[in-house]
Amino acid sequence: MIEGKIVYFEKEGAANTDEVLRICKATADELGINTILVASTEGTTALKAAAVFGGKRVVAVTHHVGFREPDVFEWSEENIKRFDETGGVRLTTSHAFYGLSRAVKQKWNTYAFEEMVTNTLRLFGEGMKVVCEIAMMAADAGLVRTDEEVICIGGTGRGADTAVVLRPVNLRDFFDLKIREILCKPHF
Repeated sequence: MIEGKIVYFEKEGAANTDEVLRICKATADELGINTILVASTEGTTALKAAAVFGGKRVVAVTHHVGFREPDVFEWSEENIKRFDETGGVRLTTSHAFYGLSRAVKQKWNTYAFEEMVTNTLRLFGEGMKVVCEIAMMAADAGLVRTDEEVICIGGTGRGADTAVVLRPVNLRDFFDLKIREILCKPHF
C-alpha cells in the first residue's frame, strides 16, 4: 500500500499558482523527477515555473498560434525572450484533444469523440484535462520520453491549480495514459 497526500484548493484558478509550484518542486526533488511540463497561455506561469525549478528541464506547452484569433500568438515578445533565456523549452502546437473536433463542432454544431473524452476528464476539473493533454502533446513532439515520469502542471483559465505525476504517452496510445499521483487540484 502507498499513502500519499493530495492538496485540494478551495477555489480554482491563478491564485493557487505559487502553492502548486511549491508542491511540485518538493515532489520533483523527492522523486528525482527532472522534467516539468507546464501549460502556459501567456508565459506568466512558465516564467514562474522556470524560476522555481532552476536546474530542472521546464517545457512550457502553449496555445497554438491562432487559438483566440487568426495569426496571433498569446505570449508577448518579452515573455518569449525571458523564458528562452531561462533555458526552458516552448512547445506551440495544436491541442491534442481538439484539432479536427473543434472544426467539426464549429461547422456542424455537433460533438466528436475527443470532446466526450475532454468533458469526461473535466469531471475532475479543467486542469486534469490540461495535464493529460499537454503530456501527449509533448510526447508527440519528442520533448519528453514515454518511459520516464514527469510532473504536469495545468489549470483553469490562467495560472495553475492542478498538478500530477504521470508517465507520458503518445496520443495514439491515449488509453495507456496513467496518472501516477495527483498532487493538487481544486476541490469542487
